[in-house]
Amino acid sequence: MTPLAVATDEHLAQISNYLIYSSMAVYMLAFFAHIAEWIFGSRSKVGRTAAALTGTSKASKAAGTAGAPAVQVRGKGGTAVLDRPEVVTRSAAGSRDVPDGPGAAGGTEQGDLYGRIAISLTALAFIIEAAGVVARAMSVQRAPWGNMYEFSITFSTVAVGAYLALLALKKNVRWLGLILVTTVLLDLGIAVTWLYTASDQLVPALHSYWLWIHVSTAIFCGAVFYIGAAGAVLYLFRDSYEARLAEGGTPGRFATSVMERLPSAASLDKFSYRINAAVFPLWTFTIVAGAIWAGDAWGRYWGWDPKEVWSFVTWVAYACYLHARATAGWKGRKAAYLALFAFACWIWNYYGVNILLNGKHSYAGI
Repeated sequence: MTPLAVATDEHLAQISNYLIYSSMAVYMLAFFAHIAEWIFGSRSKVGRTAAALTGTSKASKAAGTAGAPAVQVRGKGGTAVLDRPEVVTRSAAGSRDVPDGPGAAGGTEQGDLYGRIAISLTALAFIIEAAGVVARAMSVQRAPWGNMYEFSITFSTVAVGAYLALLALKKNVRWLGLILVTTVLLDLGIAVTWLYTASDQLVPALHSYWLWIHVSTAIFCGAVFYIGAAGAVLYLFRDSYEARLAEGGTPGRFATSVMERLPSAASLDKFSYRINAAVFPLWTFTIVAGAIWAGDAWGRYWGWDPKEVWSFVTWVAYACYLHARATAGWKGRKAAYLALFAFACWIWNYYGVNILLNGKHSYAGI
């Protein structure tokens, strides 16, 4: 490689680093905007919105309307009408019928404004981060996921991209924004602080088109599994909140302000299940593709390497989750715990196996 080419690659690597740090700054602004959305949506209007959603207001009873009406908020220039949340029945038989909450904005015009600003900043940060990943790929002239640093920045990019894609498809997922941005900042902070690896070429075993196929699908699956796990965590909190209300309890002010704006426990349960079920076949393909690549690189398809073992354990965990829901009727909390265990296996396979255990995949570096 000529000195000019080396200098160009180093310059591209510096640009990539600058873009990653810039995306973190914009994600931080998005974080504060999401916080503002929750804060300005937590005022007394939330209680009135929740009452309107259940159709128990005097006006709705007099009109004989069914279901949840559109959420109307009064602004300085008139009335703004926000989208009406969909009423969804809980999955578990014999359980509550609860409507979805109005979202992080709480049905308020000001909260909705901050929410839209947060989404715009998140989209801008995604574009900047994606440009940083591309610059990293150009600096090394290969797929930008040859080590944990590259995997991490690509993982967070794909996770945000999946979230924005769901929003573009008009899915009710804006409630996920604050959790997503927070964990993305955590992921990038770990990447640039402890996992950073200078641009370098790969060992000969990794010079294969299977790098593009196997690792890219692994990143995509992990990002989508993360979204499903976030839905499962919020389901557990929302389900506890609904159960306490059903028993006549009175949750605290903070819990009420947050929980009543989330989708119903039923919606979160279905969301997590559908996300995990949709990506599970691709995770199966990821393991198969890895086995084929291992056959080309090392002359054997399976060797009980730690990475191979924990990839299979993760597959088994998700398979048990999907099987239990489909055949044993496991819905609700038991299914959520199993889904979170499966995602914990994926996280361990990424951080624990790569850092703490030695195997043939260790050459990818920290």
